[in-house]
Amino acid sequence: MEFLSREEVVRDLTDSMQSIMVQYDVEDIGVYEEEGEGNQYYMGYTIRKNGKVYMINTPYVKNEDHELAQQNQIWTIQEGTGESKGYQSLSDVFKKINERNLH
Repeated sequence: MEFLSREEVVRDLTDSMQSIMVQYDVEDIGVYEEEGEGNQYYMGYTIRKNGKVYMINTPYVKNEDHELAQQNQIWTIQEGTGESKGYQSLSDVFKKINERNLH
């Protein structure tokens, strides 16, 4: 597991935001982070698409130096109605979000 500073993780996420906005037709995007219990941490994006706000994140582990390492590549979508887990890629996340926006 490769540990990085929180700032490095945020920079990596920020560097991807413009391409995500274009590729997935997102109205707005920002970095999402949430500290979980124990050494759990969640990083990803808060996005707005078709007027709806979603938090999409993947789990990280925090070490004693407060550095972060991605725990796995599984993404979670959170929205006002709850959350759904198990997406293998951002592409899968946005397929699901697009399906929800069709209904």
